[in-house]
Amino acid sequence: MKPYSESCERNQAPILEQLQMLFAERRHVLEIASGTGQHAVYFGRALPHLSWQTSDLPANHAGIRVWLAEARLPNVLPPLALDVNDAVWPVIAVDAVFNANTVHIVSWPAVQRMFAGIGRVLQPGGVLCLYGPFNYGGAYTSASNADFDAWLKARDLHIGIRDFEAVCELAAAQGLSLVQDIAMPSNNRLLAWRKSV
Repeated sequence: MKPYSESCERNQAPILEQLQMLFAERRHVLEIASGTGQHAVYFGRALPHLSWQTSDLPANHAGIRVWLAEARLPNVLPPLALDVNDAVWPVIAVDAVFNANTVHIVSWPAVQRMFAGIGRVLQPGGVLCLYGPFNYGGAYTSASNADFDAWLKARDLHIGIRDFEAVCELAAAQGLSLVQDIAMPSNNRLLAWRKSV
């Protein structure tokens, strides 16, 4: 069965508008947590100069493969088994990493391990793009984000919307410098960092 995410459908066009600039000179992108596979197909079709490597937990691979089989895009690669908590990832080196809507649905230690993994595989000069909701100065940017965070924490006290400043600290520890903080629809942000050469 082909999985479908309404939020992916809504946010992919505004994200693509930014990736067209941020990934213009990139060649090999690792997408962490490809989910349904919708983003990979949409971005891969629009950015044919990129080799787009999908990845996720094995439980999500079948759905991703359905999207990829239907699209038949030569530049979008079958999913790798990737758990951000693993000390070794099935990727050696890429010049771009993309992730959407993960850091608020995993624990903070998992976010820390995700950034450590990105630091290992992202080449010098490479770009990391992270999409999702963030707090600034410990404050919500909207009432809807506050409600969303409460909903998340009702499911698991260890998850929730992360502070922009805390995420930037993790990035800096991996040699990543913030180059863009872009306001997106529905009170989300697209954060982009570049790894030091």
